[in-house]
Amino acid sequence: MAMTSKERISNILKRKAVDRIGLFEHFWGDTQKAWTTQGHLKEGESLYSHFDYDLSMNWPFNTVANLEFQNETIEENDETILQKDGNYAILRRHKLHDTTPEHVDFTVKERNAWEELIKPLLIPDRKRINFDGYRNSKKEAAEKNKFFLWAGVNVFELMHPVMGHENMLIGMAMDPDWIRDVCDTYSRLQVNLMEILFAECGKPDGIWFYEDMGFKEHPFMSPEMYREIVQPYHKRTFDYAHSLGIPVVVHSCGYVEPLVPGLIEAGMDCLQVIEVKAGMDVLRLKKNFGHKIALCGGMDARNLVANDIDAIRKELKEKIPMLKKNSGYILHSDHSIPDQCKYETYRFFVDEGLRLGTY
Repeated sequence: MAMTSKERISNILKRKAVDRIGLFEHFWGDTQKAWTTQGHLKEGESLYSHFDYDLSMNWPFNTVANLEFQNETIEENDETILQKDGNYAILRRHKLHDTTPEHVDFTVKERNAWEELIKPLLIPDRKRINFDGYRNSKKEAAEKNKFFLWAGVNVFELMHPVMGHENMLIGMAMDPDWIRDVCDTYSRLQVNLMEILFAECGKPDGIWFYEDMGFKEHPFMSPEMYREIVQPYHKRTFDYAHSLGIPVVVHSCGYVEPLVPGLIEAGMDCLQVIEVKAGMDVLRLKKNFGHKIALCGGMDARNLVANDIDAIRKELKEKIPMLKKNSGYILHSDHSIPDQCKYETYRFFVDEGLRLGTY
């Protein structure tokens, strides 16, 4: 008998029996525009409803330090815009397509600037919360029996927009107590904001933290440094979710396998994205950790970008039978789907993956 999406994902995250593997995906905004223009999607139709994903999420918090700050434009051309934002960071963003902003400069590079400019502003103000957006998304998910997640960032992803990766990592090595204070401040802010939101609008079915802690073949920090500096504050936020009886999904791009044991100790219930080109191997993770956590992702997006149906078929055939054993898997690429991927290619990926992933 077919399960509802909510029932399915609830069981997958507990590694209990299901009718099929789960289904979810992330896209760049350009992809929806392209597929709508090509006639594959109706005007205004979301990719999430079109492919009937099992998960639904809402990102309701604004964690920029100075909420009143109006972005200051430093320079602008036809393709990019360089601005100082409410974290007093100077970032260059592309105007013609979706991409990660370029980190140009940061006002906060050491402890004194953090303590003077940023920390005093990080209070759990209701103005930081989009109550209506969360409430409406939660209601829609309930009506469609989707598994609904609060989505947002954890301490690592909250730090680098303020000080940049280089200053943050140097701080971890040279002034770890400063970075612990940053992590402590942000973890308390997130929990306090969740307490306000959930008391008023109800708790979600799960928590999804974006936390990109790796690059190619290496994490940004050693497992020892993770445990000493970051893990206690992950544990605080994960413990809060578990106190409500809800699971924690952690998204992390890059090679983060050395950090997985520490993340499991902190309370992670599911690891998501599992980036192949960075060195991650979803089958190795299944073998080593599949009895402790669920997995989401690990399918090489480069095959989708190349529209290589044979490679997609081969990868799904090699991975899905192993990943579906004893439950605990949600089908997802290892990154976000760009507009170079044809609709027909992605449609095949979904249909073939679910065919192989049905019990």
